[in-house]
Amino acid sequence: QVQLVESGGGLVQPGGSLRLSCAASGRTFSSYFMGWFRQAPGKEREFVGHIRWSSGNTYYANSVKGRFTISKDNAKNTMYLQMNSLKPEDTAVYYCAARGITRSEYDYWGQGTQVTVSS
Repeated sequence: QVQLVESGGGLVQPGGSLRLSCAASGRTFSSYFMGWFRQAPGKEREFVGHIRWSSGNTYYANSVKGRFTISKDNAKNTMYLQMNSLKPEDTAVYYCAARGITRSEYDYWGQGTQVTVSS
């Protein structure tokens, strides 16, 4: 079955950088979007951005555009989220997810990794 495993979370100071990884297994993802979401305490889950696996095209929420970058490594079946210029409001549990390109909902989710931005 499909398995998504995030890693790379931690504590970082405001203005710092962090890179999250999402290792995917269980199928080929050539016909999938892979996305990043986050959820802060007391808030709803928020879309961060996604990448279309086949083309590498990306899309970002306005809140992270210009600061976050999604990339992938086909050989490792791994997606990355490079986060720069981090702000305290970026503090959240970050999740990776996958959906087929014809689907509107994400079907597969990772367990999440905590990112805390604080001095």
